[in-house]
Amino acid sequence: MSFTAQADIASFDIDVKKRSRDPRDAEIAKRVRALRLQRGMSQTALGNALGVTFQQVQKYEKSRNRISAGRLQKIAEIFDVPVAFFYTGVDTPLDQPNAEPVEVDFDFLQSRESVRLVRAYSRIKDGDVRLQLLKLAESLAGPDRSST
Repeated sequence: MSFTAQADIASFDIDVKKRSRDPRDAEIAKRVRALRLQRGMSQTALGNALGVTFQQVQKYEKSRNRISAGRLQKIAEIFDVPVAFFYTGVDTPLDQPNAEPVEVDFDFLQSRESVRLVRAYSRIKDGDVRLQLLKLAESLAGPDRSST
């Protein structure tokens, strides 16, 4: 290749656009993490079931890497949920009256402590005790600012 040809190639301006993140990918990632925590499965165990490393599972859950359709199908099979579970309500426009982002529910389930709390609460059989625990938790948490 001649020097002139190299210069022409070097000056060729390629407009490469970085892919933007789709908020739906982040929502799907949150649901994967919530299911994994709910089922008490480690990232390593999920990675082994998928044939990937736990680091790859971390990237999926943090929405650093997108989850392919085939991989999402495998995740749905592992957790015994329909693939539609990951998409339900994701496309609800937020400008509709009374529309609330689905992420509110799944944001709560992003820690082990919250999953433990929900599990413990669901094991309480006495309705009065559950109501008292709910009132205690609400009083400790303070006013709910999301409803105002």
